[in-house]
Amino acid sequence: MHLGVDSFVAAVTDPTTGRRIGPEERMAHLLEEIALADEAGLYSFGIGEHHRSEYYDSAPPVILGAAAARTSRIRLNSAVSVLSAADPVRVYQQFATLDLISGGRIDLVVGRGSFTEAFPLFGLSLADYDELFEEKLDLLLRIRESEHVTWSGRHRPALTGQGVYPRALQDPLPIWVGVGGTPESFARAGLLGLPLMVAIIGGEPRQFGPLIDLYRRAGAHAGHDPQALKVGLHVFGFVAESTQAAADTVYPGWHEMFAKVSRERGFAPPSRAQFDATSGPDGAFFMGDPETVAEKLVRISAQLGGVHRVSLQMTNPRLAHADLLRGIELLGTEVAPRVAAEV
Repeated sequence: MHLGVDSFVAAVTDPTTGRRIGPEERMAHLLEEIALADEAGLYSFGIGEHHRSEYYDSAPPVILGAAAARTSRIRLNSAVSVLSAADPVRVYQQFATLDLISGGRIDLVVGRGSFTEAFPLFGLSLADYDELFEEKLDLLLRIRESEHVTWSGRHRPALTGQGVYPRALQDPLPIWVGVGGTPESFARAGLLGLPLMVAIIGGEPRQFGPLIDLYRRAGAHAGHDPQALKVGLHVFGFVAESTQAAADTVYPGWHEMFAKVSRERGFAPPSRAQFDATSGPDGAFFMGDPETVAEKLVRISAQLGGVHRVSLQMTNPRLAHADLLRGIELLGTEVAPRVAAEV
């Protein structure tokens, strides 16, 4: 099992001073975080894509390009690229270029996104939510297969043999499908033989077992090599010197994030009791000291039939830069070796 970090590059207010960290300083902090993850031996670092005022990650390829130039070993990925709202030609070109810059260290994780701001921003209809993704994923895979593409669809002008350049260093460029909890999404990824990145933001991870089994059965039915049917998890988590310290450090920012989303979507505001319950042994949050987090990772992987990669989403609008750096260091130097010894 490989471990990494995902970031949504949240705007941050320093919890000690109350000072709002400006976007330029936040970007500098982010690149320092990625460089430390590389030094600490983590496997991957991912950048999300959002088009909201509280995040600075609307252009992941630009951030990943800067990160590629400052790192040497760590794999870099989108988390996720909102393919439904993008042009697959440009997505491939951007990530193929990143692959060349990084020396073959790029993974492209594509999905539909958990927010909808990209659709009106780019003139798209939410009524086409599913069709957009399915059609654009088909084109992206065609481009990956061949530099000259003949293709037609409903949401983009046809291609009649034009070449798409540059080509990625990795052949093929790894393309993962990011999914939530829709059975059709798991089955589609399996039928296509693409690796799966499961976003788990609540409940219990073991509840995703039947959906992951569906993915693997669909892949086997389509004749794909089981080794190609990799499963990754995108989860919320944090590592500190103690489990109590991890929870106390992360909760204020977590509450701020989810209180805002709850207001927007008409849900009840989150509570500390909910947070603590979801951070427990069977909950979706991977929160605690290194031993606690490592044990949970090993246990959840076994429950899900083996997990290839887990990325902890550590973005937090009330998390001090120094605390985040320490969390990344502990994940790489304390948690990862424990997990490697067990799986």
